[in-house]
Amino acid sequence: MTEVADQFTDEQAGEVTRITHWIDGKHVEGASGRSGPVYNPATGAQSGEVDFASVEEVDAAVQAAKQAFASWRTMSLSRRTELFFRIRELFHDHSDDLARLLTLEHGKVFSDAKGEVARGLEVIEFCCGMPELLKGGYSEQASTGIDVYSIRQPLGVVGGITPFNFPAMVPMWMWAPAIACGNAFVLKPSEKDPSASMLTAELLKEAGLPDGVFNVVHGDKVAVDAVLEHQDIAAVSFVGSTPIARYVYETGTAKGKRVQALGGAKNHMIVLPDADIDMAADAAVSAGYGSAGERCMAVSMLVAVGHAADDLVAAIQERLPKVKVGNGLDPDSEMGPLVTREHRDKVASYIAKGSEEGAKVITDGRETAPDGDGFFLGVTLMDEVTPEMDVYKDEIFGPVLGITRVDTYEEAVRLVNENPYGNGVAIFTRDGGVARQFQFEVSAGMVGVNVPIPVPVAYYSFGGWKSSLFGDLHIYGPEGIQFYTQGKVVTSRWPDPATSKVDLGFPQTR
Repeated sequence: MTEVADQFTDEQAGEVTRITHWIDGKHVEGASGRSGPVYNPATGAQSGEVDFASVEEVDAAVQAAKQAFASWRTMSLSRRTELFFRIRELFHDHSDDLARLLTLEHGKVFSDAKGEVARGLEVIEFCCGMPELLKGGYSEQASTGIDVYSIRQPLGVVGGITPFNFPAMVPMWMWAPAIACGNAFVLKPSEKDPSASMLTAELLKEAGLPDGVFNVVHGDKVAVDAVLEHQDIAAVSFVGSTPIARYVYETGTAKGKRVQALGGAKNHMIVLPDADIDMAADAAVSAGYGSAGERCMAVSMLVAVGHAADDLVAAIQERLPKVKVGNGLDPDSEMGPLVTREHRDKVASYIAKGSEEGAKVITDGRETAPDGDGFFLGVTLMDEVTPEMDVYKDEIFGPVLGITRVDTYEEAVRLVNENPYGNGVAIFTRDGGVARQFQFEVSAGMVGVNVPIPVPVAYYSFGGWKSSLFGDLHIYGPEGIQFYTQGKVVTSRWPDPATSKVDLGFPQTR
């Protein structure tokens, strides 16, 4: 078993594990003298201490990647594909180990953690088809004796900066297509739950990935800025809050980098009067409280249209006492703690703020949180939330579900389209014509019809509109391949030496 997996025993024994960087195929202890604590959110106990990288340590990772890129990009597509099949098998075999790390450091329940790993594996599987994905085009005899063809080539060294809420899946969304395309990768994961990235590094090495192609540096803003400003990093992928996404995009592009920065969300779920109320209520509970609401695709606002509102609220309220909140390793738990004490307290403050602003608190998660030192908060349901309230406007990122009541479908769509975020949206209805009209006119990047969390499958791309995305290309899928490569068009002629001549005129195509 890998070294990182040994943390299970250490954590359970109450020991604090040191979490190092991964540079050029090996663990590298930090030399900056700076570090940060890692907690088990279910117990409140510190389980790890993660090294924070200096500018020099980030540079060491970049230089290792730069050196590895020179030979990695020359590896044939067939060999690269063979390697990715091995990677896929190893990650599948160790999916429980990855999931357990997620539960221990993020807090999400084990079944949810397993689902995270599975969705990341889908992107690895997509990348096993890299020979097909990197095929170019060819035009014979574009002009007399001239052929034209297009190819896509890797960028070089690329970076990824990933959030705490999906510490295995989101990095997979980045490093898998980046490496499959022939790039070398430097990952800066969240310092709150960094161990999944270390296990990822060890599994990639075990699969046979050459040293230096994948590197991990931990840290805070110092490491982030070092990645964004490093002259040898050609592109950066980011997932996080909108203010930081904007900062990453502006800083990275100012340094001449290609940047895709996915920001926050305020996802609406519209429930029409003709909807199946039980189906909508089940979906709202799952999408609002799964992973303790710490998902950029979580449903945080229900928009109940007309007479659907009372029945919907009653159906959701009936389900909430059955949601078991507890340690994510308990197989009976359906929702775990929040990632840190500070974040738990911030989310709890929105419950008080919503009540002050006039929202009706139907179920108060502060009153149902489990006892103990864990970072727990129970499920919260607020009715009569209006767009002027902070609980409507802000991305709370916790198990707080708000309900806004409107009279018409048109009002519901206007709420979504006027919102500054445009990540995901869902509509629940039995009317196919309305659903088709909705997907046509709504301003969001991912739309669900009777599907509350419309995260695309791996062969489509993930990403929002408006302030949920900075940059032109979405993550993974076809747009992910485009992001991690650059196009080149070759125009070739092989003339008969007997008829060749010098022509100083402008090139003609007819």
